Amino acid sequence: MTPVQLREQEGLRPSTTGSDTVKVWDPMVRLFHWTVVTACILNLFVLDEGKYWHRLTGYVVAAAIAMRIIWGFVGTRHARFRDFFPTPGKVRKQILGMINGREQRYIGHNPLASIMMLSLMTLLAMTAATGWMTTLDAFWGDKWLEEVHGALANSIMVLAFIHAGAALVESWRHRENLVWSMVTGRKRA
Repeated sequence: MTPVQLREQEGLRPSTTGSDTVKVWDPMVRLFHWTVVTACILNLFVLDEGKYWHRLTGYVVAAAIAMRIIWGFVGTRHARFRDFFPTPGKVRKQILGMINGREQRYIGHNPLASIMMLSLMTLLAMTAATGWMTTLDAFWGDKWLEEVHGALANSIMVLAFIHAGAALVESWRHRENLVWSMVTGRKRA
């Protein structure tokens, strides 16, 4: 095998900028990410609450979460939960590294990004569940459930803005476009 073929087999490819990239985010992870981004924008800012398209978009998110949970156990390396589960030691090490200026670079999710991703997935699942519950006869007209659903949705919005801001800051700090990597699936090696 030629050196180029060996590098391609390892997931590396030559770049026109002189640096190498590696496959990180598979199509399933990227589909999940952009489906959730689109659905949240639609349901938070465009669609009428409780109406048909709002509910349908919520069901799409619920299906995407179910798919992502399964993929977290059987998917590619960086998609698997075991690859990025944030233990207290990993989180502490990352925070101390950031403070000391010796932060470890992660190809997949870093520990703080892992906390964010798992938090967002949990909030999305709870929002989908409470949205679905508002359609049941048992909870018909219960304002408390609608308020919980709204609070969860607002929490998603806050965390999503923090997540997007952190992606931009980390892109600048590490001199790589993390948003673009979620489009292409590749990051700097």
